[in-house]
Amino acid sequence: MNWEQLLSLRRQGDTSKRLRVEQDDTRLGFEVDYDRIIFSSAFRSLQDKTQVIPLSKTDFVHTRLTHSLEVSVVGRSLGRLVGKKIIEKYPYLKEVHGYHMNDFGAIVAAASLAHDIGNPPFGHSGEKAIGEYFSIGNGQKFRNQLTDKQWQDLIDFEGNANGFSVLTASRPGIEGGLRISYATLGAFMKYPKESLPKKPTNNISDKKYGFFQSDKLFFEEVAKDMGMIANKSGENIGFERHPLAYLVEAADDICYTIIDFEDGINLGLVSEDYALEYLIKLVKDNIGVAKYKTLETKEDRISYLRALAIGSLINDAVDVFIENEEAILAGKFPYALTDKSKYKAQMNDIIKLSIEKIYQSREVIEKEIVGYQIIQTLLDKFITAFNNKYEGTASNYDKLILKMLPEKHHLDKGNLYERLLHICHYVSLLTDGNALELYETIQGQKKR
Repeated sequence: MNWEQLLSLRRQGDTSKRLRVEQDDTRLGFEVDYDRIIFSSAFRSLQDKTQVIPLSKTDFVHTRLTHSLEVSVVGRSLGRLVGKKIIEKYPYLKEVHGYHMNDFGAIVAAASLAHDIGNPPFGHSGEKAIGEYFSIGNGQKFRNQLTDKQWQDLIDFEGNANGFSVLTASRPGIEGGLRISYATLGAFMKYPKESLPKKPTNNISDKKYGFFQSDKLFFEEVAKDMGMIANKSGENIGFERHPLAYLVEAADDICYTIIDFEDGINLGLVSEDYALEYLIKLVKDNIGVAKYKTLETKEDRISYLRALAIGSLINDAVDVFIENEEAILAGKFPYALTDKSKYKAQMNDIIKLSIEKIYQSREVIEKEIVGYQIIQTLLDKFITAFNNKYEGTASNYDKLILKMLPEKHHLDKGNLYERLLHICHYVSLLTDGNALELYETIQGQKKR
């Protein structure tokens, strides 16, 4: 892979190449990506989607929106630091093509901003709730009417693939979705493969999948246009990662490791003594002891340590990337950057404690149970009504259910796979609160 091709400004529907030297620096294409994402309704809905604690009204707790904004800030720093070193190593990128280090930061920031845009409500259990509706729930009846890969898309419903669809899927009058630049889409695509074969190797890019069968052709177009390396053969589609996807992943890893931990501390799920013991290992080389002693509240002390810890992990991730840049370009780096971090043991310790004290806390478990019931009920009601309408057998109740479906989701879908995926997509874009309200209405439980 080569950087000039990987930093593509092309957008869906373009008939010619967009050149960096011709860009208006006051409105750079990669920055337009960021703006389009942040003004989208799908991004707005993240303000009421769970990061860790579902349906929490606590001020301390991060939503998907605040998490995504923080990941984009970390991603921008990672991109700029890496971009500075890449431009120094390959000066022709600036001298001939006009690229700047901030371009790297803008691409990674935009992709990081969008990294959770396809995630369903109710935290990580939301994806599982959709998948299990088909694998062990009422959706099992559709199995024999779908191809193996279509079925895998549903039983292993993936927020990353759903996010690619949010960013790129067309609807009448809106061709190409948000029309994001190919470089930003490449950085967004952490798992550039289809749903089968499942985890064919231990390569980090094979951990999950990155696109639905309905988006396969455009995914291939983006990957091939940027010269991403194909790593599958025959009918199976897969590529080695776009190099900047490693930075998006690192930004997410850094934020959820440190900031979820901070949430747990501020909620009282993790003691401050634990915080000091675990975080001090990340910041011992750059902590200002005198400043730390002036901080009187737990929140301020933890905030200070969190900022230092994130700084340490950013610098380390940049070092790992630059040390392995040639292997990454050759498609021969099958790891996450944090896998090779000098702080890997410390990060693993924090994640292990977070799983025990936060992710498996009673509050989280109780709300995820509620989320399962809500998501599976909504899927069942809307899929039944949507299919019955297509088949001409809709009951009056089905028609009432479909009136709850927003206008932009009233689309004709010609085959069963597209209909099922369409309703999954609709439910996935609901906020926690919207989903709960819709569920209570359908179940006749809504208080007037």
